[in-house]
Amino acid sequence: MESVYIETTVLSYLVALPAQNPVVAWHQQTTYDWWHRRRVSFHCVISQVVIDEISAGDPTEIKKRLLIAETLSVLSLTNESERLTESIMRTGVLPSKAIQDAAHIAVAAVHGIEYLLTWNCKHLANAQISRRIAILCANNGFQMPTICTPEELLEEPVDAE
Repeated sequence: MESVYIETTVLSYLVALPAQNPVVAWHQQTTYDWWHRRRVSFHCVISQVVIDEISAGDPTEIKKRLLIAETLSVLSLTNESERLTESIMRTGVLPSKAIQDAAHIAVAAVHGIEYLLTWNCKHLANAQISRRIAILCANNGFQMPTICTPEELLEEPVDAE
């Protein structure tokens, strides 16, 4: 079974009230669809970084996010993941305020997770940034997970005949 690291934005969209913005509302619906149709096809994990991020904000929303998070396996933060996070940040490919985004990638890479699921298209699901980080991960002996949105994992793959 393939593994998926569930990043903070996915949990937030999953439990949030429907948005007025049509793009955000579509992301929420796609997240809901993925969660209820496809999640069971993957071993889904989070890390303490996700727990820390979802523990901030409105208390009602925090409770909803944490209830979902309790159903997922939690990956440990290791010395290797901390070193890889620091290496990613040293490159300057991400702004200093995005250290949690670097940590998501590092934890998933160190634990050999295949996919990192996110709606963060500014720092994570960004082709130019992820390409540079993938090279850095490889240079450090790790394979970066495929970073994608729930939309990209919504449909089951069709086996070629």
